[in-house]
Amino acid sequence: MIHLESDYNNGAHEAVLRHLVETNEERTQSYGDDCFSEQARAMIREACEAPDAQIWFLAGGTQTNATIIDCVLQPYEGVLCAETAHINVHEAGAVEFTGHKVIALPAHEGKLAVGELRAWLTAYYADDTAEHMVRPGMVYITFPTELGTLYTADELMALHEVCKQYGLLLYVDGARLAYGLAASPDVTLPLLAQLSDVFYIGGTKCGALCGEAVVFPNGDAPIHMLSRIKRHGALLAKSRVVGVQFEALFTKVNGEPLYMAIGRQAVTLAMQLRSLFVERMGYQPFIDSPTNQQFYIIPNDNLERLRKSIGFEVWCPVDECHTACRFVTSWATTEEEIENLGLKAF
Repeated sequence: MIHLESDYNNGAHEAVLRHLVETNEERTQSYGDDCFSEQARAMIREACEAPDAQIWFLAGGTQTNATIIDCVLQPYEGVLCAETAHINVHEAGAVEFTGHKVIALPAHEGKLAVGELRAWLTAYYADDTAEHMVRPGMVYITFPTELGTLYTADELMALHEVCKQYGLLLYVDGARLAYGLAASPDVTLPLLAQLSDVFYIGGTKCGALCGEAVVFPNGDAPIHMLSRIKRHGALLAKSRVVGVQFEALFTKVNGEPLYMAIGRQAVTLAMQLRSLFVERMGYQPFIDSPTNQQFYIIPNDNLERLRKSIGFEVWCPVDECHTACRFVTSWATTEEEIENLGLKAF
């Protein structure tokens, strides 16, 4: 069976595991002051073309979102996002638990529309009672979105300009960033660093056992950031465990960081999976995703047969006879698995 339920149902890339073993006996400082974390930060700065960037390593995505959003917002501020955003749907109220309201706007294939964002902000600041409302302090987006779609460079630029106009921070959740960058024709790490105030480079879903790298590209993280992270219970004593992994992920292989290469591999295999489903089986995409998350409309009569060969996630009903399902490739998916799937499932 091929498991395509998610991109975090595996262990870690062999290069990551090998580096963890190779460095295991070395003694280092704790709480991110180790040489491996410092080297990983230097590699990330180089890849982002952001020499002044401040970088922090946290354990997981929800922990990162709740911590960073709470650290950078004032107590009376909220965060704007698409209604399908991870912080609004699948994080069990983690952001609200810190005291910040999540303000959801309409989603268009998982994305915020800059015109609607501007209209909401215009209406907010025109309201004489605005001081009695939750003040917007941040715009949150994901790259890729929850539906595997991508913002273009122009869309990111437009969001950046709106945030700049209204004094908002732009925060990019990069849990699946490797796959988004691999699929995008015009968004790069340097561009992301240029247009966002803070973002994170996902490791958990992109080849690491665990860990995310939070990047403040302009070097303007809140003061006493280590204390703030610790106050949220998010400071790893053995932060080197994440630093070592990112050092491996950003080591160059054939001229590019491993992180980029494994992202591209997953997207390539996702496109092969698309060929199987669309061309051979005649299934229609539920949404046109260019990334490792693929969504297809499956006749209900076929669901049980597919489950014998593929692990996948039921997404939502389409009608009485059809269901939208999600199939996710990852750094660990192999070409042989996709080929065997074509032989067995169909």
